[in-house]
Formats: sequence, C-alpha cells, structure tokens
Amino acid sequence: MTTPDTSTRPASDLPEASPAAATPQRARWQTTLRQVRWSPVAASLALLFFATALLIPSLLATYSPTEVDFARALQTPSWHHWFGTDESGRDLYSRVIYGTRESLLIGVGAAGLALALAVPLGAVAALSGRFLAATIDRLIETIFAFPLLLLALLVVAILGPSALTGVIAIGLSTAPGYARMVRGQILAAKHAGYVEAALALGHSRWQIIRQHILPNAMRPLVAIFTMAIGQSIVWASGLAFLGLGVAPPSPEWGALLDAGRSYVFQAPWLTFIPGLVILVLALSATVLGKHIQTHLESGD
Repeated sequence: MTTPDTSTRPASDLPEASPAAATPQRARWQTTLRQVRWSPVAASLALLFFATALLIPSLLATYSPTEVDFARALQTPSWHHWFGTDESGRDLYSRVIYGTRESLLIGVGAAGLALALAVPLGAVAALSGRFLAATIDRLIETIFAFPLLLLALLVVAILGPSALTGVIAIGLSTAPGYARMVRGQILAAKHAGYVEAALALGHSRWQIIRQHILPNAMRPLVAIFTMAIGQSIVWASGLAFLGLGVAPPSPEWGALLDAGRSYVFQAPWLTFIPGLVILVLALSATVLGKHIQTHLESGD
C-alpha cells in the first residue's frame, strides 16, 4: 500500500493543526493570568515605588524639592512638571517624592508605637486574672470612648506640633483599638483545640502560653501592622492639614495639603494630588495587609 504524496498537494488541502494543540502554552498563560489576584500585585508595586522614594528619592525626583523660581509659580501639570508647581515655583512631584520619607517614617513610627502598647495590654487583659483583666478592659474602653482626633489633638496641644509629637499622638490614639484586637486573638487561641490537647498532656500554663497561644495569636500582627501604617499616615496628614503636624516648608504630605488649601480654587492640583498620593498609599497598605491576613488565616 502506497502512502499519498503530500509534497505536491496545495496548502489548502493539508490538514490544519488544532488551535488547542497549537497554543497549549498560551492557554496555560491565560489560565495563570486569570488566577492572579491583581489587587495585591498593584498594591505591592505601589509600595515598592514608595519604598524607592523613601530610600533613594533622587532616583525618582526630577527637580530639587527646595528650588524656588517665582517665574514658574502655580504652573499646571505638564511634561516639564508632572504634578505642576506650587506658589513658590517648586516642582510638586519632587516635593511629593522627598516628602515620602517623612510621611512614611511618621506612619511606621506611629504604627509601631501603637502595637508596642497594644500587645502587652491586650495580652495581659486576655491572660491575667479576672480583676486585673476587668481593670485593663475598662481602661481600654475608657480611652477608646474618646474620639481619636480629640485625643490626638490633646497630645499635640500638650507637647507642641512636630513629627515626633505626631508619632506619639497617633500611636496613643490608635493603641486601644489594636489592644482590643490583640485581646480577641489571644482569647480565640485560648479556646482552640490544640490548647486543650496541651492541657490534657500535662503542659504547664506558662508553657502553653509561650509555645501555643502567643505564637498563634501574634501571627495576624503582620497584617495589622501593614494596615496600621496606612491609617497612621492618614491621621498624620489630617493633623498637618489642621496646622498641628510638621510645619512648612517641609514636603511632608499633610503639610503639602495644608499649604495647598489657600489655592484650592486657583491651583486645585496642590491639594488634589497630595491627597490622591495619601489615598493610594493608605489603600495599597490596606489591600496588602488584608491579603497577608487572608493567607495567614488560610494557612498558606
């Protein structure tokens, strides 16, 4: 039996390759892209940009943040000045980039102080005797009952406005909320099955706390800390907008908001763009923190 000679057959008569067989790699890529959660990816890229601005601002900035040129004051955003210029002719984009360091340090410092106060308070409230636990609970609830802004304003009024005061004010104001979260995490861990198993095996109370309760209860703190940074930056910007934070000519984002409100109708970008940058950072930190928390809870 002879095989048909396909070398002389026209191309239209040759069997076509199956599209599914011809593009298995493309199908795998499409499946992978559909499985990617783009919100955490976008949040991570945004935080990477802000981290670069924190560590190497000169790599991203196009002008000096302090260079004054009144001839180019209040210029609208353009290719030469991406975010426009302020009332002194300073490049707003460069000032936002250089202001990242101060804004992020305030946010990280305030979040760190809040958790440093919240963890021992929440742990003692959850693990101590009934009288001490009730006393700490009432203290936390009393502080938590105060409006956070009012408490922060009280601290600033006592210590005076500065970056350090902002860290202290925001840290003290937000600590009670995080203490309640820590207390809830520890109480949930106390009633978990592995704790009951450890008790049945004869482990001591301190050994159970150190080896089982605290490690499992503290895992969500990574996500909580990430979200606390975004919240602290929003609070710090709010204090600066009220004139109770870092004073001009600092390029801290809240100070930029405060300086731009005098030109909100004449040059709205001076207020809108720093506010948008604060929103992007806070939203990115919250999205990434939620993503981390989801993975920790699922055990991934």
